[in-house]
Amino acid sequence: MPNNDPLRAAEAALTAPGAPFEVVRAEDGSPMYAGGPRTLREFVEATWAYGDRPFLIAESGTYTYGEFFAAACALARRFVEDYGLAPGDRAVIAMRNHPEWQVAFWAAQLAGLVAVPLNAWWTEAEFTYALDDCTPSVLLVDGERLPRVQPWLTTHSERRPKVVVFHGDATEWAEAYEGIRAADPHLAPPEVDVRPEDDATIIYTSGTTGRPKGAVATHLAQAGAATHPRFHAALSALGRGQIPGQGPTPVSLMTFPFFHVAAFTALYAAMAAGGTLVLMRKWDAGQALALIREHKVTHYAGVPATALQLLDAAEAAGDGLESLAMLNTGGAAAPAGLVGRLTARHGERIEPRNGYGLTETSGGVMANYGAAYRAYPGSVGRPAPGTEVRIAGPEGQPQPDGEVGELWLRGQSLVRGYWNDPEATAQAFADGGWFRTGDLATVRDRRVSIVDRIKDMVIRGGENVYCVEVESALHDHPDVLDAAVLGVPHPVLGEEVAAVVQLRPGATAGVDELRAHVAKSLAAFKVPAHVLVREEPLPRNATGKILKRELRTTTDRLISGG
Repeated sequence: MPNNDPLRAAEAALTAPGAPFEVVRAEDGSPMYAGGPRTLREFVEATWAYGDRPFLIAESGTYTYGEFFAAACALARRFVEDYGLAPGDRAVIAMRNHPEWQVAFWAAQLAGLVAVPLNAWWTEAEFTYALDDCTPSVLLVDGERLPRVQPWLTTHSERRPKVVVFHGDATEWAEAYEGIRAADPHLAPPEVDVRPEDDATIIYTSGTTGRPKGAVATHLAQAGAATHPRFHAALSALGRGQIPGQGPTPVSLMTFPFFHVAAFTALYAAMAAGGTLVLMRKWDAGQALALIREHKVTHYAGVPATALQLLDAAEAAGDGLESLAMLNTGGAAAPAGLVGRLTARHGERIEPRNGYGLTETSGGVMANYGAAYRAYPGSVGRPAPGTEVRIAGPEGQPQPDGEVGELWLRGQSLVRGYWNDPEATAQAFADGGWFRTGDLATVRDRRVSIVDRIKDMVIRGGENVYCVEVESALHDHPDVLDAAVLGVPHPVLGEEVAAVVQLRPGATAGVDELRAHVAKSLAAFKVPAHVLVREEPLPRNATGKILKRELRTTTDRLISGG
């Protein structure tokens, strides 16, 4: 936007000395919020005041804020008084999006434990790797995942952690959560000293390029992560001419798995406002429409793939999504055409939003919304005040506006490093507290656009081809449901551009038509030399990122088939 951007004045007011989002500098020069909670225990204790407001709604039942806080306090007391756990002990959470996932996580925070959410989709081998790595003192697992962690528990009989089973039966060495003493709403959390510098979470990276690493965030970092969405919500409200905090209480459809940082961003935003989370057992666009109607959902947050499926289902059903006020995507790059499609169908009534965050930033640190998103659909927005951005050249030097370089970040919500991996920590962080994201990006007027992952960029005959750009062009074709672009070896050029495309049901676009479509908007050297059209969905992880490592086996067919 031009320099008379009205949001600049609003941002200046929100971050001024004494304002809610005032920023100060840490010893290494990185920004941090002057006020607000300093620990997750402080953050969650404030939600007790919401009392009888509904917090979690699921098929299995509903928790009000009061019921949730009482249950979390009771479990935290169990950890401390009965299990003898101490601050710093690890509490692994391995379950699907049950309401009790939140009880388990926040009980760990109230007891001063380090919560370790594990990917509920993992196999036995993947669970074993993480459990060996973090050595938990307590394991909070649902009945579905119990068989996948049982072999590890069997081999660790001498040092077996305490085990609580949710939505499952007790065993000789595990108690059922339903059998634990009932929550007493008059009991406070255990008396435990939780400090800002203490570790709060270990969240494992998605492992799309190798073994997952445990990213360790302190309470101060997570408190910063909880403040970012509050800032963006306030700025968004001011941009709509509203007073922050005075609109209707948000009701959010939670489609992200709780173990992923994208879910934390949505969760923190809802909890800070006393909002409601409507949970789904698994993603289904038709069920999502029904839940939006039933609970008058105002906020949708999910990966771009599910957002597009929701819009498809709404159009097919003639559903106007009347209660929806915001459509937020994250976890993966959003096709540039998504916001245009939303606007064409619903005008400006539904605010579009996307953003950027990583496991290592404890969730979203940038956001693009409203008029700015419609004007700059290829951007992930501007950073929250507690985050600083640098576009770094080959030697780490800042690049001028508009130049492509690696995106470096620093700020309060950054993790302190990787669990038991000093080498990976040293590689990831530069002097001054800067984190090397591995993403190529540009900045114009503080507005960040992600160009590609460094490892995904294709170098064709000396020319850089950014896969995100080609994928966006393919997504603009009406027959394309999903697309992934990657490089394949070439004896002369080094690499060639290849694309794997999933068409919509009944679509007929062929290879030549798809290549011609890309050629309309991109230079000839960016047009995929090989296109494989397939019916089955592209492989994605739990948060919607395409598993290009798996697709590389498919490229053998591209090469051999010409």
